[in-house]
Formats: sequence, C-alpha cells, structure tokens
Amino acid sequence: MPANASDPASPENGRSDPGPVVRFEQVTKRFGDLTVLDRLDFEVAQNEKIAIIGPSGSGKTTILRVLMTLVEPNEGVVYVDGEPLWHKPANGELVRADEAHLRKVRKNIGMVFQHFNLFPHMSVLRNVTEAPIHVLGRSRSEAEDQALHLLDKVGLGDKTDQFPSQLSGGQKQRVAIARALAMQPKVMLFDEVTSALDPELVGEVLNILRDLARDTEMAMLIVTHEMQFARDVADRVVFFDSGRVAEEGPPSKIFSAPENPRTQSFLKAVLDH
Repeated sequence: MPANASDPASPENGRSDPGPVVRFEQVTKRFGDLTVLDRLDFEVAQNEKIAIIGPSGSGKTTILRVLMTLVEPNEGVVYVDGEPLWHKPANGELVRADEAHLRKVRKNIGMVFQHFNLFPHMSVLRNVTEAPIHVLGRSRSEAEDQALHLLDKVGLGDKTDQFPSQLSGGQKQRVAIARALAMQPKVMLFDEVTSALDPELVGEVLNILRDLARDTEMAMLIVTHEMQFARDVADRVVFFDSGRVAEEGPPSKIFSAPENPRTQSFLKAVLDH
C-alpha cells in the first residue's frame, strides 16, 4: 500500500477524509537473524474494527507492541493519527523520536494485554483512575466519575474497592479493558485477551468486546484465535504470515472463500480443531 494511498478529500461527499488512524510504511522488525515484520505496509481506518489472525510467529503481536512503543522497528515509519510515532520531523526530514514525542503520540493508543497487567497493590477504582490523573491531568473526582461509568459498562460497578487478587481472571481482564478505555484512545489494541482465561470465562470478556465494537467509534485492532468472534465483530480480517499481510478482506470473504493457500490451510487447521 503506497504512502499516499489515502485520498485526503472525498469529492463525492464533499467532506474531508481524516486519513488512516494507523499506517505502517515498509516497517521491518528483526530479532537477531529472525525477521518478524518484513517491509510491512498496513493501514487502519478511523473507527475500523480489524481482527488479526495467523500462525504463531507471524508478527501479529509485534505490530501491537510497535504501536505501544514496546518494540522499536529497525526500518520504516509508523504513523498514528497522521503523526509519525517512532520519528519526528526535524529540518525537513524524519529523525528518531525522543521520549517526550513517543509519550505524546502514544496517548492516542490503549492496549489490553493477555495477562491483565493490573497494579496488585491498588484497588479496582485506583487501577482505572491512576493514568487519567497522572498522564492526562484529570482531577480525581473527574477520573473517578469516569471510572465508575466504565466499570458499570464492563459489569464491575460493585467491585470498585476490591483488589486484583480478589477477582476472577475474567473480572481482571474486564478491569484492564476499563482502564484502557479511561485514557479515551483513538485506537484500542487487544492481544489475545482471552488466551490466559479459563474456558468458562472467555465468553464474558468476548461479550464486552462485542459491545465495544458495536457501540464505540474508536478503531480496534484485535489479535485473536477466536474465529467466530472475529467473524462477528470485524469490519476486516487480516491474515498475517511471515511478517506480512498474506490476505485481507471482510469476514464473509476470508472465512468462506479465502484465496491464499496459506490462509486456507491455517483456517482448515484451526476450524477443524
């Protein structure tokens, strides 16, 4: 996908197109001799819900970690809401970004991890309010009002004073979702958020994600092995293989009539499992 693939204006409807909220341009990431992302071109539209599927080691999680500035790419440029993430403009060219620039652009992104990453010494309410207070500069009362609303939204309005050790895995993951939403990101990243849960708890978390996909306008990038869930919620399913997009399209196309032999064999393996 070329860098100028997004037409900035749409003459058909007379309004300005804000462009993709995420764009990878020829991004490569290597760990030693292993190339995990291979000259990746990839875009996410405003408000788009994307399910990322593919075999282990195909680069799915690395995309999310690059966006969260946990992993720095070796080559290429990543844009978030039109701004370069790992670079910043200087004297007419892009140079490596400093920590202040990374923090500024990263505010647009929220992430929910496989293993919750809650603060064990903080109550549920404090887990959800800390970042809005200390990163966004919200007052405590404003942050708490928002947190109570979000905890109600994920079905945990009665757990505000409990600590993570008192919660089930599914409840911890729902707190983690509320905490990420509290930063009001433009893009939410979900990395196999049900993989660490007992099977009977998976449904409660997937139902929260279904509601978010339906009711929110933020873009969502969801790395998942739950194929029925991907079929239900995604505007677009992207199949990754060897660090590149091997095939992409609407769920009806990818799951019913995939064209790439690698997509076909992967889906046959996971759907027949």
